[in-house]
Amino acid sequence: MRRIMIGILLVVAGGAASQAQRPSTDWTQWRGPNRDGTIAAFTPPAAWPDALVQRWKVEIGTGYATPIVVGDRVYQFSRIGEDETMTAFDAASGKQLWRGSYPAPFTMMSATVQHGPGPKSTPVFFNNRLYSIGMTGVVTAWDAASGKPVWQKPGDPKNVPTFTTHAFSPVVDRGLVIFHLGGHNNGAITAFDANDGSQKWSWSGDGPGYGSPVVVTVDGTRQMVTITQGKVVGLDTASGALLWERPFKSNNDTNSVTPVAAGSTVVVSGNGGPSVAFSIGRKGGQWATELLWENADIPARFNDPVVTGDLLIGMAQRNTGQYFGVDMKTGKTLWTSEPRQGAKSALQRAGNLIFILENDGELVVARESKTAFDVVKRYKVAEAETWSQPAISGNRIFVKDVSTLTLWTLNQ
Repeated sequence: MRRIMIGILLVVAGGAASQAQRPSTDWTQWRGPNRDGTIAAFTPPAAWPDALVQRWKVEIGTGYATPIVVGDRVYQFSRIGEDETMTAFDAASGKQLWRGSYPAPFTMMSATVQHGPGPKSTPVFFNNRLYSIGMTGVVTAWDAASGKPVWQKPGDPKNVPTFTTHAFSPVVDRGLVIFHLGGHNNGAITAFDANDGSQKWSWSGDGPGYGSPVVVTVDGTRQMVTITQGKVVGLDTASGALLWERPFKSNNDTNSVTPVAAGSTVVVSGNGGPSVAFSIGRKGGQWATELLWENADIPARFNDPVVTGDLLIGMAQRNTGQYFGVDMKTGKTLWTSEPRQGAKSALQRAGNLIFILENDGELVVARESKTAFDVVKRYKVAEAETWSQPAISGNRIFVKDVSTLTLWTLNQ
């Protein structure tokens, strides 16, 4: 009997360990759990189907925010009429569980009407709350169970960034939720206590860009790396202190790409300029950056590359959209795809697979390669434009187009 009980305990313990080690399928923020486009839990099918299965589709309003997936719920930040809303759905059925909203009247400037009225920032999920910033800078902490606002900071509709407005997606680090507030030529990167909304620090060294930050640890220091209007900066996440900065100005003040970080190496790209790689480190007790390489062949715009091993894969804006593979260590271009791939794409990585949602509603599945753009399959997942990043959770693919949210799966 004792041997049987020991055997049962070992089986139970082994099962618990297996569960504990199983990667999460949650998609909690901009570009996924690690903000790098990596899909942690995906098992490729034995054979790729000819088409995906549409499970449900709901009208949800406008906006570019990525769906947030946590367990059996999916959350979408969007605009419905004159309100900015947060809506929770049952992930399996698409049934609405709750909706919270606040008035957010907003008029686009004439040059940006084609972008739509947003919102354009993806919320972040942390400790059973969702944190969002709307088009006019309204910051809200939502209770994820009920949809009720826990705390909120007013925005200023007269002081918003010029072109794509508030597109900086917030990040949470050690109990602080960090936003870039304010408008063109001003505004501050600001950290709030995630629990009560009290302001903890603020850095006003440059106006906001339209890319979003990543958080890295270099030489034991946690720092937020982000593109501002005319710089790349590293800020101590605990205090907001400026650790380092380097000039980085795009052609029309619309820096819109999230930095790519791999260890102490950072890759940034602007609107029309070359992609640049630099290292972060200390020299003589002071923080400094050192240029590693530049590559003028791969200017990125409105898309964010992924790193797989020593390979950087993304889309350049040249030739009406052209995918590229670049050696991360040297910056050498290894391959480029055929031209005219599209105006924008959202790239994510699962193992040696690259998922690419193009702005025309086509989902491309490609294989990691150092020699060519290796397409495995193409799927049509929307009829309207898809400017939002998808959320891929297990075999579930949540796609937000202009006004709807759809769940696709790989199997029956």
